Amino acid sequence: MFARNLFFLGMSLALTFTACTNHPKTDTTTESTKLLSDVKTNFNSDSAFQYVQKQVSFGYRIPGTPEHKKCAAWLLKELKRHGATAQIQNGSATTFDGKKIPVYNVIASINPSAKKRILFAAHWDTRPFADQDPNNQTQPIFGANDGASGVAVLLELARNLKAQPADSSIGVDIIFFDAEDWGKSEVENSFCLGSQYWAKNLHTPNYRANFGVLLDMVGGKNAQFLWEGNSNEWGNFALSHVWTIAQELGHSNYFITQTTGAIIDDHFYVHQGTNIPMIDIIDYNSQRGFPETWHTLNDNIENIDKNTLKAVGSTLENLVHTPPASIDY
Repeated sequence: MFARNLFFLGMSLALTFTACTNHPKTDTTTESTKLLSDVKTNFNSDSAFQYVQKQVSFGYRIPGTPEHKKCAAWLLKELKRHGATAQIQNGSATTFDGKKIPVYNVIASINPSAKKRILFAAHWDTRPFADQDPNNQTQPIFGANDGASGVAVLLELARNLKAQPADSSIGVDIIFFDAEDWGKSEVENSFCLGSQYWAKNLHTPNYRANFGVLLDMVGGKNAQFLWEGNSNEWGNFALSHVWTIAQELGHSNYFITQTTGAIIDDHFYVHQGTNIPMIDIIDYNSQRGFPETWHTLNDNIENIDKNTLKAVGSTLENLVHTPPASIDY
């Protein structure tokens, strides 16, 4: 997703935030803490994989290109097809290298009249240059994992919620943030331009959600999702709840209860602008960094794993039907 649409707060800031404890993995699923009494099993990993393929088929989704605009229109149409109230928030931003680009944040609401809300998000744009590739650092990437995977999971979730709606008191919002990946780690606030724009121009005045979940690079092989530092600071209740659901579903090899360093991703700007406790499900580890395919030409469809999509998607599916009880619903 962004160049890693997660951007380091800068090396020094990353080191400041990185409190990666090397304690053993902790399985939170004990008999006394079971959350799921009615497990949902409708999430279809084949469908999610096809959603990744479809996005990649548009080509490079670089802001300002015809491929980018076509993909935005398709995302909007697909969300509406699944019964969501959807819109494109049009804006603009200036990149770190001085380019003025359009910003298309694709926003959807399911059960929009409900006051209790969960926000799900992912970025859908792709990086214009493969700066981590050993041989092709000026070429753009397809962003199958970094961008398309999170969007695919949320599109499949929307399809599921049309077939099997959540409790009528709970609404779901989905935002596909644009312009997340056209940044440079040395330049402060140069990533996540779409979420920065949204945070200053909320699509609904005084928009609030009880909590939120950002997806970033959630389709790679052998992915591991740890407790990212910022998420743990302001959304620990959601982290604990989500990871417990994942582990009860048998996904403890993906969702590992271990803290890792903080990163600057779209969730940072959502929280900064709204104070919504937004957590980040992202394949990142302070010790090894991002996946090997990150910001390289290998971030392609061949490196997407349906099992990873299933682990994340089924976790979110059950989260919607079993939200945290400890917050003000």
